[in-house]
Amino acid sequence: MTKSSFKKYIMTMRNKKIFFLITLLLLSLSGISQLKLVSNSALRLPEIKVRRSGPYIGIQRGLYNVFELGGELQYKKVKLVHPDIHGFRLGLNYDFQNNVMGYDAGYWYQSTRVGLTYGALLAYRTNFEKGRMGFAPALGFRLTQFHLQTGFYFLTPSTVFKETNTFFIALKFVMINKRKRNIDK
Repeated sequence: MTKSSFKKYIMTMRNKKIFFLITLLLLSLSGISQLKLVSNSALRLPEIKVRRSGPYIGIQRGLYNVFELGGELQYKKVKLVHPDIHGFRLGLNYDFQNNVMGYDAGYWYQSTRVGLTYGALLAYRTNFEKGRMGFAPALGFRLTQFHLQTGFYFLTPSTVFKETNTFFIALKFVMINKRKRNIDK
């Protein structure tokens, strides 16, 4: 290799390196400026909120088997990561074997698409002679329209009326029949 061809080779290598560094610098500056645009809300994605509702049917198992029927309303903020889902339910349950009827009002929250739900229930149980009121913290797992929940009812004390579940596990199927989407731009 001659001295002049070696100089040309070094110059072309140096030019390639410089070109590569300039390209890398411009791409990184472009990426940083795009991040600043998004963080400054100059380029915001629209917020999508979905409200779903429908009846549910379920079975509750504890010391006694209880049939459940009611309605549920769900609010979801659609996001790429960690969508927030809030659910409200109001229902009636009945134990055919012991002739015990009850009402439940509940709330649950889920912060991921597939994961645990955290909630609470307010309850009223009656054997048509005596009544008991209470609440239950609940932990569950929701996948599509199925919701598996477990918890413990803290009910008012009674010496006569004890034929109701305190510790329970319940499986509900929600039949979503109404959807409303709200897009904030």
